[in-house]
Amino acid sequence: MIIILLYVIIIFLVAGIIYFAYKSPHYSHLKHTISELGEDDAVNSRAANLGLFLPSGLLLISFGLLNSGNTNIKGLAICLGAGYLVSALFPCDPGSPLGGSGKQTIHNIGGFIEYAGGIYFLNKSRQLLLTPGFIEPQWIIGFLVVCVILTSLPGFKLRGLFQRIVEFILFGQLLWLSYH
Repeated sequence: MIIILLYVIIIFLVAGIIYFAYKSPHYSHLKHTISELGEDDAVNSRAANLGLFLPSGLLLISFGLLNSGNTNIKGLAICLGAGYLVSALFPCDPGSPLGGSGKQTIHNIGGFIEYAGGIYFLNKSRQLLLTPGFIEPQWIIGFLVVCVILTSLPGFKLRGLFQRIVEFILFGQLLWLSYH
């Protein structure tokens, strides 16, 4: 039954990202990070932060806390939720730079918790989703680390694409673990 909550969260989040991207002129899923939908001075920043990122973060944390039987599910969900929660409360500066205001620094710490924590719990789980026999789990972890580094570079033209790859793998792993 709890798995239904995870599906609702993922559908809500994906639909919200698509909706706010559509409403944001010049936004590109390939170039821009998800956080830029709620950045300071974005067209719908308040709605994206309070209507999408905040509830998504709180629901992911709740999902993690309700899954007390599996520490990897719990940790992964809480890390993902913390990233969205911090993003909602501390929106990024325009362009989501590495440096910037104090708010941007806290925002970046939230991203670090989401991705470093997510990768940590993904690595701890013995049942990795995307590891066919010829791909070792450490290659997936290494690939995710490279994706996170590329996502953090504001000048990188495909940072949005690489962020979505990380999100897809982490959320996919969360679904996978919830079934196993």
